[in-house]
Amino acid sequence: MVNLEAFVAGLPKVELHVHHVGSASPHAVAELAARHAGSTTVPADVDALEKFFEFRDFAHFIEVYIAVADLVRDPEDVRILTYEVARELARQEVQYAELTATPFSHTTRGMAPEAYCEALEDARSAARRDLGIELAWCFDIPGEAGIPAAEDTLKVALEQRPDGLVSFGLGGPEIGVPRPQFKPYFDAARAAGLRSVPHAGETTGPETIWDAIRVLGAERIGHGTSALGDPELVAYLAENQIPLEVCPTSNLRTRAVPSLAEHPLPGMVEAGLFVTINSDDPPMFGTTLEKEYLVAADLLKLDAEGVAELAKAGVRASFLDEPEKARLIGLITDYTAEASEQWVGENG
Repeated sequence: MVNLEAFVAGLPKVELHVHHVGSASPHAVAELAARHAGSTTVPADVDALEKFFEFRDFAHFIEVYIAVADLVRDPEDVRILTYEVARELARQEVQYAELTATPFSHTTRGMAPEAYCEALEDARSAARRDLGIELAWCFDIPGEAGIPAAEDTLKVALEQRPDGLVSFGLGGPEIGVPRPQFKPYFDAARAAGLRSVPHAGETTGPETIWDAIRVLGAERIGHGTSALGDPELVAYLAENQIPLEVCPTSNLRTRAVPSLAEHPLPGMVEAGLFVTINSDDPPMFGTTLEKEYLVAADLLKLDAEGVAELAKAGVRASFLDEPEKARLIGLITDYTAEASEQWVGENG
């Protein structure tokens, strides 16, 4: 049998649900906290951060996330953070990542939208040149900030329109943040050619997923953890093959699910839903995309070929053009065949 951990480490992958600030390494967060000592609750010590990242519930996670976002205060912070996120993804053989960025978290603290987008694009170009990874952006609305955040996010997206921008999203808490209020902003973003990728059904029921589809025109669903609670929704998702961006460890750490053993991923696959595997806010949740693939392999009882099919699903659900999708799927196919041949050779 192919060593699954080694196989996953070398497997070409894409990442579709990973947050910009939420991907800051503990070292980077501690360094930023030290720079802004006296004006932040974030500890400037890597060991202390581990405890800081123990979340009581989803609301506490949002509170911590906002505190970390507040540490990114100038364009150079954005540039460095983005490049370091790309470096860690490239280490895991991620070929392409759609990074969820939240301009409002920074522009509302005084950073010029032009400078913010320029920093993102500078890091994107450097990552392509130095690391061989392609980055794209999803600009998302922090739902807890309401309509002002939606207006600002749409304005930055449409007026700045950085080259890597492919989609428009909605994150933050779902409870008490009705999705229909954001319809005009998603309508405008979609009319401008951006793809719709709201979070939905992570901490609320299937009705939020329906709102994402029917009201916001979702082409992919962030999380979708509660989908199995509505047979009609399951049938719709299966028939239309709307991809779900599943992040198992995130759901555990934010208490959206009580345990990995009770995660709905196996039920989703059994129901014929289109699932992709992602890491969400990996350092905050003590995970990596590699680990998420191994968690999924365990939950779904997959061998190397099954894991490779998950990686291909991620490519198919991405917003890459068709020739690039075909190229990446070819990379995965070739890698899997080579790994299998190597195993046969080693085991005679």
